[in-house]
Amino acid sequence: MSNIHQYHNDQALWTEILPGGHHCSGRIQRGTVLQLKALAAHANVSLFCVNYEDKLERYNMSDSLKAQHTVFLSTGNILASDLGRAMISIVKDDHGWNDAICAPSSAVQIKQQFGIQTFQDVRNDMYRNAKDSLILEMTKFGLGATDLSATVNLFSKVTPDDAGHLSYIESNNTNQIIELRFEMDCLVFLSAAPHGLDTSIEYAPADIELKLFKALPLDETDVCRDACPQNQRAFQNNARYYALDAV
Repeated sequence: MSNIHQYHNDQALWTEILPGGHHCSGRIQRGTVLQLKALAAHANVSLFCVNYEDKLERYNMSDSLKAQHTVFLSTGNILASDLGRAMISIVKDDHGWNDAICAPSSAVQIKQQFGIQTFQDVRNDMYRNAKDSLILEMTKFGLGATDLSATVNLFSKVTPDDAGHLSYIESNNTNQIIELRFEMDCLVFLSAAPHGLDTSIEYAPADIELKLFKALPLDETDVCRDACPQNQRAFQNNARYYALDAV
C-alpha cells in the first residue's frame, strides 16, 4: 500500500547500506523518519526497539496489535511501548504487511533451511540468524537475551491456515520502501537476516538502504495518531512524557 503524503523534508541526514544478513543498531531520535528500501527480492528486516532514556520501556507486540485491532502492522499503525506510549509510526509501507507475530529467525531455523557457512570459512558471507544478531547488537548497550521480546519483521507477510499453522508468503520486495517516524528517542536494533519461515532454497537476503530524514510537523489530522482512539491516547501519553521539552 503506497502513501503519497510526505512525512519528511526529503533531505537525508545520512544514508547507509545494511547488507543482506547483516545487523546494526543505534540511537534514532524522535522527530525523524527512518526510510528502509529493499534493494532486492528477498528482503526481511527484524526490528526491536527500546526507549533510549529508559531501556526498561520497550516495544510491546501484544498491546500494539490488541489496541489497533490487527494481526499485522502497516501504514497507519504504531509500535506501542509496554507503557502505552507511541514509539514508532509506520507512515509509509509499500509492502502493505509486516509480520508482528513470528519471532526472529534462529540458528536452528537457518541451519535447517540453508545449511551452515561460518565466519572461519567465508568471512562476512557467513549465514546469520536474526535472533543472535539482535542480541549481539543489544549487548553493546548493556542489554541481553532476556531483554529481547517480540520483533517486527518488516517486508515479510505470514498467513495462517485453518489449523492455525503460519506460512511465509513469497514476494518480490525490490525497491519497496517503508518509512518509520520516530515518536520517541529509541535504541533501534536491526537484522537483515532471512525470516524464520522463509522458504527460499538459497541464502540470499536483500541489502537494505537506510536513510534518515527530519520529520515534518504533524498535520491537523495524522495517518497514525488519528487511526483510532487508542493511538490518540498513546500520543497523549507521549505529550505528557515530553511535556518539559515543549516549554
